[in-house]
Amino acid sequence: MRRLRRMTKKAPLSPTRQFWVLYSWIFLYLISFEGLTRWMTSSSETSLFSFGLFSAVLFSLSLSFLILSFIYLFHEKYHFILAFIWLFILFVLFTSQLIYYDIFRTFYFFQSLGHISQGLSFQGVIFSTLSKNVWWIILSLLIIGLYLFIEIRKRKKYVSNRFNWKTKSIFIVTFLIFAIFFHFVAIWSVKGNDRAASVYFNAHVTNYSVEMLGLFTTFRLDVQRSLTKWSPSLEDPIIVEEEPEEDEPNNKEDPSNEKEQIPDDDIPPKIVEFNELNIDFDKLIEQTDSEDIAQLHRYFKQKQPTNKNEFTGKYEGYNLIWITAEAFAPYAIRKDLTPTLYKMATEGYQFTNFYNPIWGVSTSDGEYTILHSLVPKAGVWSFSKSSHNDLPFAIGNQLKQLGYETLAYHNHNYNYYDRDKSFPNIGYTYKGIGSGLDISAMWPRSDLEMIEKTVDEYIDHELFHVYYMTISGHLEYNFIGNNIAMKNKQYVEHLPLSEEAKAYLAGQIELDKALETLLYRLEEAGVLNKTLFVLTNDHYPYGLENETIEELTGETVDEKFGLYKSSWLLYATDMKEEKVVIDDPTSPLDMLPTISNLMGLAYDSRLFMGRDVFSDEEPLIVFNDKSFISKEMTYYYPLDEVTSLIGEPINEELLKKYKQKTDEIFYLSSKILDLNYYSFLQFEK
Repeated sequence: MRRLRRMTKKAPLSPTRQFWVLYSWIFLYLISFEGLTRWMTSSSETSLFSFGLFSAVLFSLSLSFLILSFIYLFHEKYHFILAFIWLFILFVLFTSQLIYYDIFRTFYFFQSLGHISQGLSFQGVIFSTLSKNVWWIILSLLIIGLYLFIEIRKRKKYVSNRFNWKTKSIFIVTFLIFAIFFHFVAIWSVKGNDRAASVYFNAHVTNYSVEMLGLFTTFRLDVQRSLTKWSPSLEDPIIVEEEPEEDEPNNKEDPSNEKEQIPDDDIPPKIVEFNELNIDFDKLIEQTDSEDIAQLHRYFKQKQPTNKNEFTGKYEGYNLIWITAEAFAPYAIRKDLTPTLYKMATEGYQFTNFYNPIWGVSTSDGEYTILHSLVPKAGVWSFSKSSHNDLPFAIGNQLKQLGYETLAYHNHNYNYYDRDKSFPNIGYTYKGIGSGLDISAMWPRSDLEMIEKTVDEYIDHELFHVYYMTISGHLEYNFIGNNIAMKNKQYVEHLPLSEEAKAYLAGQIELDKALETLLYRLEEAGVLNKTLFVLTNDHYPYGLENETIEELTGETVDEKFGLYKSSWLLYATDMKEEKVVIDDPTSPLDMLPTISNLMGLAYDSRLFMGRDVFSDEEPLIVFNDKSFISKEMTYYYPLDEVTSLIGEPINEELLKKYKQKTDEIFYLSSKILDLNYYSFLQFEK
């Protein structure tokens, strides 16, 4: 009987079968998460079963063999535990990225892990988002639990102590060969797809990279680039126009601001001036040993500066209040609910085609774009990194040199996004919660109370410039965990809207109350008519469902561009009788050069990625995935889709020019940040 039991006992799993069991668990878990990512994040125009899924499968095959080669370095009795650890690592990575995406509509960078404590401060938002996604989170954990249950039950069937180093070496080498093989197959397939090759080799476009390469590969590239201080490259060489011949007319023949005279027999000579500084780029090129620096010198030397115009210096000597309003949007402007915003929007300058793209580091990148006229570099916290750079053209630094009192306030933690480092570097004496600004503890905090607590600190100064970063409009939009929404619920509860839409408007009412108080105090002090106001959002309210945005706008949401259409409020009391309408496409990149021109500041327009909207430079709005909007066309990068805006066939040469200019904007912005480029300039204002 004993012999019969021994004969009927199941034989242990062979080494080959053990490998297939472990590999199958890891690969299937990995590809299941890649599929889930595509299902949750792909746009409506993108097929779930497209090239991106194919490349994700190939990279997952490679990664799974690489993980197995690591596992087989250890004794076989630890294999199932190590496999469990890897499954859990994949769970944490994918879950954290998908939860982050659900909140911010983008994926976090590797560098953001060093600031994880800041993100965890939004516990209410995180738990709410987790609860919305609980079904797949529990399912993912159950799969890991099932793996443990099965493996623990049958681990005695595994071959034990029969993996000598020779056998292990054969397995490990075989796994590595397969990992390398599938990796190069994946690279080969990527090279055969221009769109995928662009994001793999040349650009750091996170959302589109996830769509074309998979989430893990995108994160792996992000880690590599962060550790190697990678910068984007240009697919085409940067354009540097040749110097004109001596007998050819040159509209910038001397470096001063007073230059081109246009002769005409019947018209008196007209002097055309430009917004540029006396920078001797030839001398700078001779002085540098860096080819990267020299390349930028050559580019900016030949770039045409923007012309001074009838708006130059219109608000010279004015006070300036600049506000970046959390999640502000055009549908927050309502005469019945937000009368002060309505007043500033209708009586100020009219920007009919203003778009505010979303960037990788949410609010911080939004502020960086607004205050620097540079595109944020993907993969890093650009504003934080810039705190070590020379930034002479930031509006705070410009006005501080002219004797302005320059202050900045934020009604959230003072060091969030490292504002305690970046704001002083651009010229501000800065206060936030925990560093000089004391307002009632609630979530989110009150914009109105911030104004009431700070206005007396500058209103009596002869010249002042104040920057506010508000927070009352922050997600999430409900009447349970949002104190500002609850505070203003009485003003919106009668509206025939969803709870989310009402809560959003209630948050923006607090901003309106703050502005009402600010205007009243300035008028009371007799300085309102000498104050220029600038206001826009940091990003569109991504905390709203698209259906809610459609409810508020009464229109179908265009996810390609329409989501990002926004408002730029540029207001001074002298605009009541004078309506100035700007129909050209504009974006936050244009704000700094435009305000610098309006205030008559000495700056060099060649060094900004945006333009003075009152100049004759052609407009171009660039988005984080390298889509763009011009006067003539829109270009949607993920689908390589061009749409004419003027009812004429697409001009292919013009399209090529705009694509090149878009690449240059990303490339130059990255180099200016990485190289601290402004520190190499020599000029006198």
